[in-house]
Amino acid sequence: PSEHGLRVRQSYFDTTPYVETDDAGRATYVEHHRTLEQRVAEVVAAGLVIEQLRELPWKSTNEATWGGWSPLRGGLIPGTMLLVASRAG
Repeated sequence: PSEHGLRVRQSYFDTTPYVETDDAGRATYVEHHRTLEQRVAEVVAAGLVIEQLRELPWKSTNEATWGGWSPLRGGLIPGTMLLVASRAG
């Protein structure tokens, strides 16, 4: 949530899951990153047509910090993408 957290640490194209573990080594939180290209391919492969893609901006009234997200980071890059799709035909 600070300037330090704005550094890129791995390639956008690296889809290795981000995993947080407890003291026993058990996964407690996992994020499965995919590129936009991969997400679109998944939707198309499912026989769907993308109608809309939205990247939601950080609300200027949101002063909360959650995990790595804060007004600083959220004001620079989107943290949420929404795809609206429907069955083809």
